[in-house]
Amino acid sequence: MTTQQPAIATPTKLFINGKWEDAASGKQFDTLNPATGKVLAQVAEADAADVDRAVLAARAAFESGPWASMAPADRGKLLWKIADLVEKNIDELARLETLDNGKPIFESRYVDLPFVVEVFQYYAGWATKIHGETVPVRGPFFNYTLREPVGVVGAIIPWNFPMLMASWKIAPALATGNTVVLKPAEQTPLTALRFAELCREAGLPDGALNVVPGFGPTAGGALVRHAGVDKIAFTGSTEVGKLIMREAAGTVKKVSLELGGKSPNIVFADADLDAAVKGAHIGIFYGKGEVCAAGSRLFVEQSIHDKFMEKLVDRANKTLPGDPLHPKTRLGALVSCEQRDKVLAYIESGKQEGAKLLAGGGAAKVEGMDGYFVQATVFDNVRPEMKIAREEIFGPVLSTLSFSSVDEAIEQANATSYGLAAAVWTSDVKKAHLTARKLKAGTVWVNTYNNYDPAMPFGGYKMSGFGRELGAHALELYTQIKSVWVNLG
Repeated sequence: MTTQQPAIATPTKLFINGKWEDAASGKQFDTLNPATGKVLAQVAEADAADVDRAVLAARAAFESGPWASMAPADRGKLLWKIADLVEKNIDELARLETLDNGKPIFESRYVDLPFVVEVFQYYAGWATKIHGETVPVRGPFFNYTLREPVGVVGAIIPWNFPMLMASWKIAPALATGNTVVLKPAEQTPLTALRFAELCREAGLPDGALNVVPGFGPTAGGALVRHAGVDKIAFTGSTEVGKLIMREAAGTVKKVSLELGGKSPNIVFADADLDAAVKGAHIGIFYGKGEVCAAGSRLFVEQSIHDKFMEKLVDRANKTLPGDPLHPKTRLGALVSCEQRDKVLAYIESGKQEGAKLLAGGGAAKVEGMDGYFVQATVFDNVRPEMKIAREEIFGPVLSTLSFSSVDEAIEQANATSYGLAAAVWTSDVKKAHLTARKLKAGTVWVNTYNNYDPAMPFGGYKMSGFGRELGAHALELYTQIKSVWVNLG
């Protein structure tokens, strides 16, 4: 059974200086519904000329006008109003997110969008709590610091969590007094444009937020290279992150990167097996596996391996791809034909390299839909050197390895160039803490997986990036410190 939807009604032009504008070139691009492969809308395609207009608008709003002079308390009230408007329009936004991304409506409506509301509420509270310090120094001086906004922030977000990733950057950037030029992923631009409309409704001054949909090499590249942009906040692949670092060096921008992952999920023999099975399942199949922190490498202690895998495979076999708009669907469509084909190629690689396929293993058909669906796939007997154990697949594909000791589990878990997240399942509190400390990852979950909160920092070690989003630590990304010396002698 499929849930057919009427045509969407959302802005499709560029949002620059509080106005809806066509691209200077007049170009548009299609954004598709991944569940059907059909065009949802044609969206204005920004390039360097449009990015320049957006940056100039953001610069003007930062340097002068109502945003520059707005009191922190009023910024906080405005952010809270944005949160209220997102909550008021949550059903529409969730549906739009699902249509554009292919994720189940359950995730959009009851996980992603409520978190967006919480993020804006959280940073609304921070707006009045950003301040400097007085510092006792030697000599007849009065010394203090000022914590000031960095200026114009270029935010480049991925397609897997379009609204959520935008909120992680926009909310702290605005709370600290910056202005923003947002470049949404070309696969999923619609919620960013609708969000801009809500920001205008909330009373956000012109130029404080600008949205320029377009492609990475053109719109994204222009934003990174623009001399008027003071900071780039990027979430996406490690390869693109490397490119951004190189390009940003030309203007010595501040950069924060939240990149890829190949996160280990370690299950010890003394774990609650049913809870660990559920956690392993959520860790890889939530968000269709298109999650940077997905627990894509599962390590199971040898003594419980067979029993554990039997339970996990049974759960995976019951996880069937379905219409993303159906409320009971838990595995939606991958975001694009390109992504589906990439994931299927990894699955074939696993088969050819000798991994044991226990569940899934191919594309899936959903009645009445011609979209980009892939079965919930579980591999066993995976060796560390296999491609599916080393590279980020970004799909519903789990690679299972085994171990016989704590040290071996930690060594294998850390044997990756990534370090975004990890998990440990055990009833031994000492083992839990010691393992968590030795794992080289920015987030370690113990007896749980995929938990997030606006107050807890998130980010990576190694090639998973640097800088921390969320929590008080994110304020460091969007502020800079000025030291002031006053001679009292």
